Amino acid sequence: MAGGVAAGAALAAHAVPAFAAGTSDADAIVVGHGLAGLVATAELVAAGKKVLLLDQEPESDLGGQAFWSFGGLFLIDSDEQRLMGIRDSQELAWQDWLGTAGFDRGISDPTGQDYWAHKWAEAYVDFAADEKRSWLYGLGIRWFPIVGWAERGGGLADGHGNSVPRFHVTWGTGPAVVEPFEKQVRAGVASGKVVFRFRHQVNEIVRTGGAVTGVRGSVLEPSTAQRGKATSRTVVGDFELKAPVVIVTSGGMGANHDLVRQNWPARLGTPPKNMITGVPAYVDGRMLGITAAAGGRIVNPDRMWHYTEGLKNYDPIWPNHGIRILPGPSSMWFDAKGKRFSAPDMPGYDTLHTLGSITASGYDYSWFVTTSKIIAKEFALSGSERNPDLTNKDILMLLSRIWQTPEPIEKFRKNGVDFVTASSLSELVLGMNRLTGDGLIQLADLQRQIEARDREIDNPYSKDAQVMGIRNALSYTGDSLSRTAAIHRILDPAAGPLIAVRLNILTRKTLGGLQTDLSGRVLDSTGAPIPGLYAAGEVSGFGGGGVHGYRSMEGTFLGGCLFSGRQAGRAVAAAI
Repeated sequence: MAGGVAAGAALAAHAVPAFAAGTSDADAIVVGHGLAGLVATAELVAAGKKVLLLDQEPESDLGGQAFWSFGGLFLIDSDEQRLMGIRDSQELAWQDWLGTAGFDRGISDPTGQDYWAHKWAEAYVDFAADEKRSWLYGLGIRWFPIVGWAERGGGLADGHGNSVPRFHVTWGTGPAVVEPFEKQVRAGVASGKVVFRFRHQVNEIVRTGGAVTGVRGSVLEPSTAQRGKATSRTVVGDFELKAPVVIVTSGGMGANHDLVRQNWPARLGTPPKNMITGVPAYVDGRMLGITAAAGGRIVNPDRMWHYTEGLKNYDPIWPNHGIRILPGPSSMWFDAKGKRFSAPDMPGYDTLHTLGSITASGYDYSWFVTTSKIIAKEFALSGSERNPDLTNKDILMLLSRIWQTPEPIEKFRKNGVDFVTASSLSELVLGMNRLTGDGLIQLADLQRQIEARDREIDNPYSKDAQVMGIRNALSYTGDSLSRTAAIHRILDPAAGPLIAVRLNILTRKTLGGLQTDLSGRVLDSTGAPIPGLYAAGEVSGFGGGGVHGYRSMEGTFLGGCLFSGRQAGRAVAAAI
């Protein structure tokens, strides 16, 4: 990996145009002040370079989507894993990554869509197994000691999913991941190395003689909007800024449902008519098209990551705001007609396979049928604002999860439109049909399936894949302590009341994007680097135009922004 970065930096040195003194406004322009942009800027500042940091949003949105995240990071053979008795290795993680990604688009062909994605994946797994934790630890980042087990996979050792728990929740969630890099950038502002340009919307990447020489765009009217709120697009002026390097770190397209549907793959069925949005409105995908117009190659645009367990937010921050349930393994999952999904479409196992099963049902929603006992132990909500104990580092509030349902979950249960609570199954079915208005759920059929599952609880072994999965989870100390309820019958009155949760499709991540080499240089359609143009973060598919391949192992989105931002920042610093 180090050799690849060094070679990339050496090549980039010849690709950056020479500027006469005084003709440029900075050494580099970074477009996008999310996590990848902050990391790249921090690296440039550390190297003594001058940076213009642009974003179409106001200062209140510094840190971008990462601020709103749960703060999950993918680490391999970490201190936290060893504390929990988890045996992990780089070899096992690479096996899991390859089985999950399914790279199949020209891995050996330098012009293939997966050529650089595969190289980025290999470099990232090496990074996660080696330097990643110590680097972040040195910046003051810490993690909750219980490691989560996300995306448990499709049932084969060499297939999709994590063989062991690897989801490390940052103590302080997303804001704590952003904080050290924001501090470094603000220190750069104080020393005159960084200049913020908020409300600067880039419309064009300028090329002169084949090389990138700056950006042009619109100055938007000032905004006092709170973080995450949609802002106006009223133009009050124009700008042009010059620099020998432009780094695009503008994020994906999750809030642009038209663009999501335009790129929706046939393998995931018909695009849902109704989706809720897991990212702020500024995640609009604009810079993908703008960078493509400057010659950048977009690869794997059909690869995307959307969640199947979305709730409509009763207290929205951005338009059509949705929140994802992070489920434990015990809730029963049914399609809109009340047919139980089979393996691997179980809570926490295979997100995209389940998404395809939901769209194949002909409806754009599904159901959890569960108990109060399960919700109290197993439900969590994604997002820093929905986890005040972890975000605010409140140990007493965190410990209260032991004896009570977390307050954010209880508020959604009482105020959210997607919850139905009942003391009997017949009452629950009435409530489910009343909520959707379509009368699809039949009591006798639902009862038959639940009772069949409940009979599998009588023995410590089972043919039911989900019941086997629950027992497997309970054998892991982390799950038994914090994420898996004691196994019980769904229709056991002592575990009630019964609860049904309508689950909506929640848009989130763009897995494809601008193709980049290991130094973050954006490549053109021939595979050649565009002089002076770099990209990092989600806009580059978190590295190489799709480091995740078809599917994510979770905890890898923030990590992809960190790694690709660092790679690009260091390579540009060496090149200029």
